[in-house]
Amino acid sequence: MELQDVDLNLLVVFHELLRRRRVSAVAQALGMSQPAVSNALNRLRRLLGDELFLRTAKGMIPTPLAERLASPIGESLDAIHHTLNASAGFEPAASQRAFTVAMTDIGEIYFLPALMQKLGEVAPGVTLSTVRNQGDTLQGEMESGRVDLAIGFLPDLQSGFFQRRLFRQRYVCLFRQGHPLEAGGITLAAFRAAEHVSIVAEGTGHGMVDQAIQRAGVARHVRLRVPHFVAVGHILQTTDLIAVVPEAYAQRTLAPFGLQTAPCPVRIPDIAIHVLWHAKNHREPGNQWLRQLVVETFAR
Repeated sequence: MELQDVDLNLLVVFHELLRRRRVSAVAQALGMSQPAVSNALNRLRRLLGDELFLRTAKGMIPTPLAERLASPIGESLDAIHHTLNASAGFEPAASQRAFTVAMTDIGEIYFLPALMQKLGEVAPGVTLSTVRNQGDTLQGEMESGRVDLAIGFLPDLQSGFFQRRLFRQRYVCLFRQGHPLEAGGITLAAFRAAEHVSIVAEGTGHGMVDQAIQRAGVARHVRLRVPHFVAVGHILQTTDLIAVVPEAYAQRTLAPFGLQTAPCPVRIPDIAIHVLWHAKNHREPGNQWLRQLVVETFAR
């Protein structure tokens, strides 16, 4: 097969299908109709003699050949894109770019309301997608360019990444208003006796909470373990359970769920929340603009 036999636009559609896994999402991202995306995929199937993507209930799943082609095609398209735009700036007011940002459910609760409001003011055509910032896969996703930025507490992202600190925060105890512990406060004895919700938050740095409590020699009565923070407010609202959570998350839950906070009687190190990006995007104008917007909006 010769390069003149290949329409570059077909590879762009292929690359977006790998990222988004749905024809409708690719059509929206590329400004095409869904039939046009399907037609491009059919042309590429005939050209390569492979189905490339199989339809499932969870979206389009790549075949083994598509998975082998993913990295070299993605790298080639990135190289072409960066070369063509090397001298171009980024105009947020006119841009239709789609960015992908990795963050936890806490990040979505804390950052997205203000960030989306800001985007509406200065870049109304820019769209944002979020993905979970689990350390075991995030590094590869950012190296490949599928994720533009990561925001959160991510101590495992080191080599090949730049970072800018947004703020530091402490951990606090979170519980409902009218809780039996409200009057006397959460002493160490009360903390030991209380029933707890433990948040695993696998793939982030928040697992160090359990480690810090164990190192302090404090045995908690963990009544419930959950994999993420998103349901914690609902759970605490109607029970006498308590949870140890980052203060930024706690502040977003107080009014909606009728909760309150108290200092944690166990010493847990403060954490730093960063915005991180891969070295390959360090000088890319759009990435520079987005991370500066994040810093201006949230750094303190």
